[in-house]
Amino acid sequence: MEMNSAVARLAALAQPLRLSVFRYLVEAGPGGASVGEIREAVAAAPATLSFHLKELQAAGLVDTCREGRRIRCRARYQAMNELIGYLTENCCRGEGAAAPGGECAITEGEAS
Repeated sequence: MEMNSAVARLAALAQPLRLSVFRYLVEAGPGGASVGEIREAVAAAPATLSFHLKELQAAGLVDTCREGRRIRCRARYQAMNELIGYLTENCCRGEGAAAPGGECAITEGEAS
């Protein structure tokens, strides 16, 4: 993943409503959710939600498709996993502190 893509995805998620929408779609699973279902779950006005969904889609984190009169949104799990991978690819490099499975073994107190 390129740094610019990572920055765009992080910027899209750096807004409370967009983060709530994305987390809701991740929880909804591969089938996603309709815009109406999302709106109810995050208590957003239609125009506001539309704006934020477009931002998530532009960052490559959400896909939308029309189903008759409804629009269904789905989280792009591959994009999410690429971002997580980008953020952790150099975790503990040279420190010998990587946990089994490649997870970073640094705790919050040690990171500062």
